[in-house]
Amino acid sequence: MTWTEKYRPTCFEEVREQELAIVKIKEFVNNFNKFNKNALILYGPPGTGKTTLAYVISSETNSEIFELNASDLRNKNKLQEVLKPAIEQKSLIKDKKIILVDEVDGISDADRGGLQELLSLIDNSQYPVIITANDIWDRKLSPLRKKAELVQLKELGYRAIKDVMIQILRKENLFVDNNILTSIAINAKGDLRAAINDLQTLSKIKEHKGITIDERNKETDIFNTLRIIFKEKPKNELLNIFDSVNMSIDEIILWIEENIPSEYQGEELARAYEVLSKVDIFKGRIYKQQYWRFLTYENILLSYGISASKKTSTIQRRGFTSYKKPSRILKIWMNNQRNIMKKSIAVKYAKYVHVGQKRAMQEFPIIKQILKNQNIRRELRLSEDETNYLDKPLI
Repeated sequence: MTWTEKYRPTCFEEVREQELAIVKIKEFVNNFNKFNKNALILYGPPGTGKTTLAYVISSETNSEIFELNASDLRNKNKLQEVLKPAIEQKSLIKDKKIILVDEVDGISDADRGGLQELLSLIDNSQYPVIITANDIWDRKLSPLRKKAELVQLKELGYRAIKDVMIQILRKENLFVDNNILTSIAINAKGDLRAAINDLQTLSKIKEHKGITIDERNKETDIFNTLRIIFKEKPKNELLNIFDSVNMSIDEIILWIEENIPSEYQGEELARAYEVLSKVDIFKGRIYKQQYWRFLTYENILLSYGISASKKTSTIQRRGFTSYKKPSRILKIWMNNQRNIMKKSIAVKYAKYVHVGQKRAMQEFPIIKQILKNQNIRRELRLSEDETNYLDKPLI
């Protein structure tokens, strides 16, 4: 048996650093009939205890747990055959019942029929439905978010992870050097399950001297990154937060610019935009002077600086925010499309009248007037997209 299963928590006292999530899941299950929603989503990074919490609450409330995962959602008919009876029939062996849908974000775009059926079954469920997800902010899961209470689980601190590993070693009557334990705990980056797996692997090695623990490369999506910056207290860890986001710094700037008004108001809003203006100044200096060391200041201002713009007293009052994709990205794309049309028309015109393409681009407002003539359009063999572009007002 793996140590992650052997030492999985069986009661709330054994669950580490998830006090707020525990309170919310207790309230949801114990007062299910009073809730407006039949489902609760536990979301957060891998190894934070989402599935474990579902099993612990089932044990604490003497409930039968009926588990499904993403693969079970791929077949609508199977879902009706399996899940529908489960949400309608009472448990034969326990006082209560809990429906667990594990790793719902693993469902693909091709499996949306099963997701729609799940939404319908949630509405009719007589029992609490607990759903787990690493990334609940995918667009395809938007209907599910509207039907469920959202509870975020945070990454565990390295001290809590190290403490759990020490307790496991005591039970296994084994010893691992303290420095190695610290290294495993830190490099796990909040993933307790990964740390325990590393510890079990290490325990099978007789000689630990000279062993190095690789840092885990965890990718963070932009939605979770924004939530950490906007909703949590500013901390030193923010300085490296963009390292795990698979997105250019210029695009991240657009995301933050778009969503600042959704989080900050009044003085907070003014401070955040002042910080963002300084980011833009350093960005300009980088491109103009090619002095890439300024990128450090750009990162500091964009992460810690934006986070520190809010008042500490307002952090606890910040609820759920639906972040939007930057509208400027769409505008940039539309402008690029217009330039493509403009250039393709200018190329055809320049070849036809024997002038340079650069001159044709410079004189395009005049050329556009000439091209109102349908005969000339036909001679240039303009495409439908090009003619549609010409018929639109000049911008």
